[in-house]
Parts: sequence; structure tokens; C-alpha cells
Amino acid sequence: MSAQLAAFKAPAVDNEPMKGYAPGSPERAALQAAIAQMEQELPFEVPIIINGEPVKTGNIAKQVIPSDHARHLCTYHEADEATVARAIDGALAAKAGWEAMPWADRAAIFLKAADLVSKKYRYKLLAATILGQGKNAWQAEIDAAAELSDFLRFGVKYVEELYAQQPPRNSSGAWNRVEYRPLEGFVLAVSPFNFTAIGGNLPGTPALVGNVVVWKPSPAATYSNYIVHQILTEAGVPPGVIQFVPGPPPEVVAQAIAHRDFAALHFTGSTFVFKKLWKDIAANLDKYRGYPRIVGETGGKNFHVIHKSAEIKNAVLQSVRGAFEYQGQKCSALSRLYVSASAWKGGFRDGFLEEIAKIKVGPPQDFTSFMGPVIGKPAFDKITSYIQKAKEEGGEILIGGTADDSKGYFVQPTVILTKDPQSITMREEIFGPVATVFVYEDADFEKTLDLVNTTSEYALTGAIFASERQALIQATNKLRNAAGNVYYNEKCTGAVVGQQPFGGARASGTNDKAGSIAIFYRFVSARSIKENFVGLEEFGYPSNLA
Repeated sequence: MSAQLAAFKAPAVDNEPMKGYAPGSPERAALQAAIAQMEQELPFEVPIIINGEPVKTGNIAKQVIPSDHARHLCTYHEADEATVARAIDGALAAKAGWEAMPWADRAAIFLKAADLVSKKYRYKLLAATILGQGKNAWQAEIDAAAELSDFLRFGVKYVEELYAQQPPRNSSGAWNRVEYRPLEGFVLAVSPFNFTAIGGNLPGTPALVGNVVVWKPSPAATYSNYIVHQILTEAGVPPGVIQFVPGPPPEVVAQAIAHRDFAALHFTGSTFVFKKLWKDIAANLDKYRGYPRIVGETGGKNFHVIHKSAEIKNAVLQSVRGAFEYQGQKCSALSRLYVSASAWKGGFRDGFLEEIAKIKVGPPQDFTSFMGPVIGKPAFDKITSYIQKAKEEGGEILIGGTADDSKGYFVQPTVILTKDPQSITMREEIFGPVATVFVYEDADFEKTLDLVNTTSEYALTGAIFASERQALIQATNKLRNAAGNVYYNEKCTGAVVGQQPFGGARASGTNDKAGSIAIFYRFVSARSIKENFVGLEEFGYPSNLA
């Protein structure tokens, strides 16, 4: 039994300051040393973690280094059916103790984890993200250091605010309260390769409000995610609360969602997989104690609309970053541009191609590389096949269009000019460094906005570039449902925790807004409590009197 004898207030939080890694800076030297040490010590062996103990099944898989696929960052043990069953049983056994832990103590664990991420383990996490997931130093910094720390710290702030939301009225002689219970059962977290921070946030968000979690990391982010799990353990997350279960995704996930105590899915990944899981959960509905919560963020076919009044240089540079940062492998990455004819001829075309020509593609541990490799062979093949399909449809390759997988999975930044706004690379998600441009007549701005809204099944992010306020108003109204995150004169990537809650609708997901208080409502089940202080004297009503 633990007594909490005061109403504690969590420390004030702010976004983690990001380091620049300029030549000669201490942070560059520290990161270079961490990368060198990791390269010297690899490959690492990653076990499954159940109830705080390593489990080795002997079913070995490898996390390949995408910039040098002859090497691998780690081997990892894949969970089998018996191991997944142990993970679920262990999580459920840990549930009562974790749920009963006073909020201040749970909060302290996550605040400590944030400090471990941003201080003690910062460069190790970045090195694992750079080598294993192909991010350059800046992209690793804003992800594995800054965003992960922000998720943990702001999560505490948001849960504190959530718990403080109480009924505004109490009748005479009564006291009303609401408690925010964790879900009955366990949460399954299925995380992607492209953000180490999402790897930490998908299990961390439900755990912060008292849930227990079975976490299946992406095979292509196994080692960085393992470090995150070690950090959470060092911070004080008790054994069994977050079970680390790498393994073959279909088998692990299918077993978890077939369990009677499955309570929620927290997912980031492909639209195809998410839709399949939703159907599978629906088919299992009669097995469950309740109705499982389904929270998912999936793909995007994100847009920039360049109005005739746009400031050209800004639109160009924002579009270069939006399309080609992290090789276009962000859910929010730019992949379709609608450019007014006057802007296109008035400097956008030439400026865009000139800036892209400056991009260096190479190993991400080389600090001069703006772009690194795509994540693996399937991604490489998919991206290059879309470039070929665009050519076959009559698309014009303005720059790039080539790729080389002889050592690493490198695709050159590619721009396709199309005359068909319904062409395949304007409609379908590619998840690589490919941007397709459609040039519209200035007089067709409103018609083009209709195209933007109706061409893709996705609705994740988008940006509107215009100096005329009326154009911004017109576009934002027309595109109200075309993106969950919309930016004015700013690229369509780069949402910051505590500043731009992230998520989209339509085929892009459930829009539950990671990085805000909204996401936490999805992992609690509120209970209303009314306590009466004054007993009844009789059962009848005044209206019953004769």
C-alpha cells in the first residue's frame, strides 16, 4: 500500500532543445565517437524481454544496415507462439500493481526516462538510428533525442491535465468525481521503422495512464527500440508492464488480437495492414471482454499547393525539405505538388531543380550526406518500380530517376512532371524520395483545390504557399478534410509535440493526435463516482403528496 499525502504538480515542461552538430561542435564529436564505437562493436544480439528477463528462442533474424547491406546492426530473437503467450500472461500479471502505483510515481518514471534519453543515452540512441534506420545526424536528432524526450515529458503534462478534468458541479450534500481507469486487458503496440520516437511513444502513451503493453517493434528498427526499452527499464518501469516482443509481425499480432484480454491496438504502419487488422479485430469481437480501442496512423499522399502569389524561394526550399528529408520516408513527406503556371515559369521550376541538384546522397554517418539510403530491398524495389510506372504513363523525369543497391539502398531524389493529375504517382503512396509536379493554370486555382481534395484516399498533411490571405482562406476551406495537419507557407513535415498535434483521417488513420492530450483519452475508460453525504428521510417525492 502506498499513500500519496499531497497533490503534487509535475515540473514545467518545454520542448527539448535540438543540437546543431556543426563542424567542430562538441555534440558532433560526441556523436562521431558513439557511431565509431557502435560500428566497432556491432553486430549486437537483441533478446525478447519478458517480465524484465531476456528470452532467447534461437529463431534468429537480422537488422540489416541499409547503407551497407552486407553488414547488420544486430541479430534478434523472434518470438514464437509460446513466448507471445508468456508475454501476454506476464503483462496481465503486472497490471494490478502498475495500475495501483500513485500517479506521481508513474510520472516520475517517465520524466526520468526523458532525461535519460536527452542526456545519458542521447548519442547512443542517435547512433543506432543513424546506422540502423539510415537517418542523417539532424534527422536522428529531431527524432530519437528531441521528439522522444518531448513525448515523454509532455505526456506527463497531458495526463496531469486529464486527471484534473472533473465535474464542474456538485449537488448539495454530494461530491462528484471522475477517475480515468486504464483499459481492462492489455494494449498491443505495433511500431514502425521510421521514427525511434514513435517506437517509444506507442507503448509509452498507454503505459503512462496505467495500461500494460505488449510491444512489437519494427524489424528494421529493432536495435534503437531495444535501447528505448532499456531506458524505460532503467527509469523504473516495472517488469512486465512493457513487454518487448520482436518477431514475425503477422504471427505475433494475430496471436495478440485473438486473446480474450486484448483491449487496444496502438499502431503506426501501412494502410493495408491497418485495415486488415481492423477487420481481424472485428471478426474476433465475440471473444473479447469489451470493444477494443483501435488507434492508428498510417500513410499519406501529402501535398504542397503553390499559389501564384507564393514567395518562390521559400516555397522551393520548403518543398525540397518536405520531399527529400529522410529520403521521403516520413508519413508526412511531400509527394505531390500543384504549382501555378506563373510560379512554375517565374522561378519555381529552375530553383527547385537547382536546389535538388545540390543534394548529396550517401551513408548517413557521413555528415555531409543530406539523404541516406531507403530502409531496405522491398522499399528500394517499390520506389524504383513507381518511377518506371511514371515513365510508362508519360511522366517526364526532371531530375533523378536513378538508383543503386550494389552496396546500400540508395535512390536519387526524383522529380516527375505530369500532365495528368490522376497519374499513379499523384494518387498512390510511394514512401520514398519521389515528388510529382502538376502545373495548373493560374485561373484554375479553385478547380485545382478540388483535385487536391479528391485525388488521394489519404488525408494526413498538406501545405499552402501564398502571400495573398484570401488564397489561404479559400484553400484552407476547400481542403478542410484533405489533411489533419495543414501548414501555411511551411513544409508539410515536422510536427512538434506540444505545438502541432499530429494525425490525419480518411485512409491516413484515426486522427487521435499524438503529441496532445487527445491521444490519452483513447487508452482510459472513465468511471464516474458520486458520493452522497446526507441520507434520505423517505422514498417519496413532493409530487406524490395528496
